[in-house]
Amino acid sequence: MKILLVEDNVLNQKVVVFHLKKYAFEVVCVVNWREAMEEFKNNTPDLILMDIMLPEKNGFEITAEIREYEKSIEKNEGVPIIALTANTLDNDKNKCLRAGMNDYLPKPFSAEELYEAIKQFIP
Repeated sequence: MKILLVEDNVLNQKVVVFHLKKYAFEVVCVVNWREAMEEFKNNTPDLILMDIMLPEKNGFEITAEIREYEKSIEKNEGVPIIALTANTLDNDKNKCLRAGMNDYLPKPFSAEELYEAIKQFIP
């Protein structure tokens, strides 16, 4: 399974990649919306882990752009997107889901919690 990690913090990238290596996932890391869209369009991943707080465009805006692109190419099923965020307010999960994301995982999280979030989207 190929996972696109959209995360601007290098330490957070290392932690996620370390966790996912235990499960033999292929992980591609990008740090901003330009890289995210380029990677998404050229090498469509099986799943996206999307940080919310990013420079230039945030995770909500990038998700909207991904969903619009999927519509433009008439892709019936969108790539699953899991929000990764340090924001843990009561309405944050609903905000992520309304933005077109499929799930929400608050930081910090364990390897097991990350795997459980991903597992539901493994064919």
